[in-house]
Amino acid sequence: MRWTNWSRQRARLSGSPPSANGASSFHLWWSLSTEGPYQELSAVLEVVVAPVVARLYFWALQASFVGAGRELGAGHTGLQWHPGAPDGAVNWGGYASGGGELAGSRSTLRPVDGPNTFHYPWSAGRKYALRVWSPAYGRWRSEVTDLANGLTTVVRDLYVTADGLASPVVWSEVFARCDDPPTEVRWSELRAVDLAGRAELATSCRPTYQSHEDGGCANTATVAGPGYFAQLTGLPEARRPPPEVLAMATPKAPAS
Repeated sequence: MRWTNWSRQRARLSGSPPSANGASSFHLWWSLSTEGPYQELSAVLEVVVAPVVARLYFWALQASFVGAGRELGAGHTGLQWHPGAPDGAVNWGGYASGGGELAGSRSTLRPVDGPNTFHYPWSAGRKYALRVWSPAYGRWRSEVTDLANGLTTVVRDLYVTADGLASPVVWSEVFARCDDPPTEVRWSELRAVDLAGRAELATSCRPTYQSHEDGGCANTATVAGPGYFAQLTGLPEARRPPPEVLAMATPKAPAS
C-alpha cells in the first residue's frame, strides 16, 4: 500500500516529537448507538510488530468517568513497551476533572515507576483483552486477560465515585522518533455494556491524530482490516487525509 504525502510542508517524518510530553499520539473514538453511561468497556489488543528501540510505547483503552450528569475524570489502561520493563508492562491510571492523578489501590504486580505502571510480561503476536468495570461503587477495576491461556490478571482499582463510563477510545502514544522502525498494533472486540446490561460492539470509529503544531508525527496511520483496526508507526511517507469515520472490514468466513 502506498501512502500519499498529502502535506509536505507539514509532514514530520523524522526526529523526536516536539510535543509537551515528547510523544506522538493517535486515537480511535468508538461509534456506538448510545452515549452511555456504560458499566463496562473492553477491547482486545495485539502487538503485531513490536518496537525495537528503547523508547516508551503505550497502547491503551481510555474512558471518562461520569456521575450526576458531569464528567469526573478519565482513566486509561493498556500494555506498554517500557525501557524499565524488558518483558513488558501494564498501566491503569487517570486524572480527576479538576486536575491531579486519581488515587487507587495497591497492585499485586511489581511497580515499574510511579503508582500506575507495573511489570506484566506480554508477547507480540498474542492477543490480550483489556477490561474496565466496577466491582463495587467507588472502585473501577482494570484487568488484562491473556487470550492464549485464559489467565486474567487484576491490575488494580481506581477510586472514583462515578455512576458509569463514557467516551470510549483506544489510542497509541509513542515516545519514539518518527523515523524509528515501523510498529503495528491491532484493536478488535471493542465492546461496551450499558447500565441495563446491553452489550454492543463498535465496528466503526472516528480516527484523530496529534497535529503537526502539537508535535505529532505525520507518518502514523490507522487502517481497517477484517474484524480489527490497525495502528501503524514509522511509515515511509505521510498518511493520506483521514476519513471522518473508519469502519472495520467484515471478516471472511472460514472455508468449508
